Amino acid sequence: MPEPAPIPMSATLAADEALARRRRAGERVLSMAGGEIGLPVLPVLRERLAAAAAENAYGPVAGSPALRTAVAGYWERRGLAVDPGLVVAGPGSKSLLFALLLAIGGDVVVPVPSWVSYAAQARLAGARPIPVPIRPGQGGVPDPDRLREAVVDARAAGQDPRVVVVTVPDNPTGTVASAATVRRLADTARELDLVIVSDEIYGDLVYDSSEPAVSPALHAPERTVVTTGLTKNLALGGWRTGVARLPDSEPGRALHTRLVAVASQIWSSPPAPVQTAAAYAFGEPPEVTERIAASRRLHEKVVRAVAAHFAAAGAKAAPVAATCYLYPDFEPLREHLAQVHGVHDGDALAGLFSERYGVGVLPASAFGEPGRPLRIRAATSHFYGTTDERRTAALEAADPLALPWIRTAVDRVGEVLADLTGADVPALVPHS
Repeated sequence: MPEPAPIPMSATLAADEALARRRRAGERVLSMAGGEIGLPVLPVLRERLAAAAAENAYGPVAGSPALRTAVAGYWERRGLAVDPGLVVAGPGSKSLLFALLLAIGGDVVVPVPSWVSYAAQARLAGARPIPVPIRPGQGGVPDPDRLREAVVDARAAGQDPRVVVVTVPDNPTGTVASAATVRRLADTARELDLVIVSDEIYGDLVYDSSEPAVSPALHAPERTVVTTGLTKNLALGGWRTGVARLPDSEPGRALHTRLVAVASQIWSSPPAPVQTAAAYAFGEPPEVTERIAASRRLHEKVVRAVAAHFAAAGAKAAPVAATCYLYPDFEPLREHLAQVHGVHDGDALAGLFSERYGVGVLPASAFGEPGRPLRIRAATSHFYGTTDERRTAALEAADPLALPWIRTAVDRVGEVLADLTGADVPALVPHS
């Protein structure tokens, strides 16, 4: 019997586990690898979950009517009206994304760079990932012109691309694709008869609320599936709650039927108590919207301070517009890194950050980049404190950079970059 194809451990989870082992061993480490947001549960949601603890029946495969109605309202407030009957809930948007690939079938176009699990999930589903580069500053969305070329070439070679996955806003780059790029992607997907799966898990974390991320569902509503969840905007990763919005079209309804069938064979139904709390959250009462706004302000303050350190060290990066991720490019420092440290690519650079400095970052190769780019992804989501008391203080602080534990983490990045590059990377200006 042939051996199953090897599936690597998620790069983010593996890096987090390695750093946790080193921390338990007493080493000084700074985690910038994983993207889990280190913030406390909003008290009202904790209370709703506790009150629903006795709800132990399976319930509908697609999710409770209350949750699907609340989610429909959430999307309608963002200009994406949807019949609650076309909403599907699952144990995390990650599970829903995999189930969608199974339900759609065929090969999968993924942006380069892109989140570590898209290509891996495609392979798990028996499909082939078809990588298509992004344009500068347009993270999460494949270059529409190169998308067309790649799909035409793949079909000529006997492959069967049926879906393109996009991330709006983007992980790993922290950028938001422009409305023009998203519109061109939608037009190209329609021309090529591709389903668009738009992962919008970071949609509520765009810093400038006057310019929200544009969903491809606004331009290709008949073929766009949108997914989101509470993992990022409310830092509820452990609750594993995700939702998908299916297109209101004949193909969309057929896909909904297949998706629910896949879900019935994998998770039966989402956890009932979590659904009750999630329905409240998706209803967006004032305390929920206030918490998300506070989180957004905190992410922006901290990630931009860290971005300034990378820029001072000589690395390049597109301005971060959302999330807590940076994707700095050390290409301007290639000669220095090679001569002084023997570093020639992102893998070696990430290894140096970890082994010499105890700072966990991920190389560009983890996000599907070929060749030897000197890019890494760094996340600031673990800087906010190790206790709920400190994390709450971070959320409430007018200037979170003045908090000693955040300031220490940010300054540590500057110290490491100064030593690594030989550049003058100033510490934060002292606060009175």
